[in-house]
Amino acid sequence: MKEVKGLLVMDVDSTLIMEEGIDLLGEEAGLGQRVADITERAMRGELDFEEALRERVGLLAGLPETVLDRILGHIHFTPGAEELVAELHKRGYKVAVVSGGFHQTVNVLAERLNLDYVKANTLEIVNGVLTGRVTGDIVTKDVKETMLRTWAAENGLDMQDTIAVGDGANDLPMIQAAGIGIAFCAKPIVQEQTPYQINEKNLYQVIEILDRVKN
Repeated sequence: MKEVKGLLVMDVDSTLIMEEGIDLLGEEAGLGQRVADITERAMRGELDFEEALRERVGLLAGLPETVLDRILGHIHFTPGAEELVAELHKRGYKVAVVSGGFHQTVNVLAERLNLDYVKANTLEIVNGVLTGRVTGDIVTKDVKETMLRTWAAENGLDMQDTIAVGDGANDLPMIQAAGIGIAFCAKPIVQEQTPYQINEKNLYQVIEILDRVKN
């Protein structure tokens, strides 16, 4: 078995992809601005993430599950995402995403990029309709950090061999725990507390930071 050289864990919404998945679902429910406002405040660290998530998901009750396929058509990978994953795989890295979004869409995106690990929330669907609830544990900021540490340990990696990339307040513990923590086009609270920053929508710049730190 090939030795694993390192691990990259990324946030999904506004990091791996350009959009916020839950905001797209909000638009489908005719509540786009209301959902987007809650998202923005949660990402800035002004609201408790779990409460904010449950509130937004509650607004989606009654939507048919077909909206999940529909929003996939409106989701775009951030420039450099595919090249970043390919380059890290070539270098012997594992690549993972941990998301406050939903397995129903994140799994599809992860499959397209051939990612190694995925952790996200699960929307409850009954008789083809969103109930307005999530099932199982919520992916909070603590869960994000835990998954980084768990996946590193599974691969026999020290934390110094990990990279974490995200944009919102709920990414901070993960970013700060990683060997290389990167704020990606991030909210002010994240920029202030993060050692490395990328301030343009180009994920491939992660490689430039990695090369600079390792050489």
